[in-house]
Amino acid sequence: MSDRPYTLLSCSVSLDGYLGDETPRLALSNAADFDRVDEVRASCDAILVGAVTVRTDNPRLLVRSQARRDRRTARGLTASPMKITVTERANLDARSNFFTAGEVEKLVYTSTPRVPDARARLGMVATIVDGGRRVRMRRLSEDLADRGVERLMVEGGGIVHTQFLADDLVDELQLVVAPFFVGDSSAPRFVTDGHFPWNADRRATLAEVRQIGDVVLLRYALSSRFQDR
Repeated sequence: MSDRPYTLLSCSVSLDGYLGDETPRLALSNAADFDRVDEVRASCDAILVGAVTVRTDNPRLLVRSQARRDRRTARGLTASPMKITVTERANLDARSNFFTAGEVEKLVYTSTPRVPDARARLGMVATIVDGGRRVRMRRLSEDLADRGVERLMVEGGGIVHTQFLADDLVDELQLVVAPFFVGDSSAPRFVTDGHFPWNADRRATLAEVRQIGDVVLLRYALSSRFQDR
C-alpha cells in the first residue's frame, strides 16, 4: 500500500480564478459537468473539504446517480464515499448536510487542543481524529492510507487546495473554467499565497482539454502516479 492515497483535486473557477462570489453556491459549472463530477466521486474512496466549505456551502457530498450508487454497493462499498473535513476551531454544525446526509463514515480532523471540543460537538455524528498540534495534510493523507483510502478526491476550498498543492500531495488536478468573471477581489480564490512545486521552471503537465458545454475541463498530471482514466 502507498503511504498516501492517489489524490485528485477537483475545482471549478471563473475566468478570473475565483471559486465564487457572495451568492450562495454560485453555479460555476453546468449539468453535464456536474454529472462528470458525480462519476469521479463514485470512483473515489473518500471526499475531503475544508470546514469553511462545510459552513458556507452546506454540501451533501454524495453520489447523485442511482446507477452509480448501485454499482458501488454491488462491489461491497457504501453508496457514496467516506466524507472528511479539517477544522482548526471545531466550529461546525452537527445538523449540516455534511454530517446528516448519507449512510457513510464521516471523519473530522482537528488539532490536539481542539479534540475535546470537537468530540463534544460532533462526536455523535462523526469520528474525531487527533491531527497533532497542527493538522498537516501529509500526516492526514498518511492516516487515510492507513484507514484503507486508496483514492481521495479533494473538493475545496481555497485554503485546503493551497495546503495540498504546496505540500506536493496532488497527483491530478481537474480544473473546470466557467465562461464569466466574478470581478471581486474579496471573493475566495482557487488558491491562496504559497510556494508551489509547479512554477516557470517546473511546468505542470497538461494531460487533457475537454469542452463540456460552455465550460472547459483542464486535467493536469501533477505526479508520476497520474492515472489516465
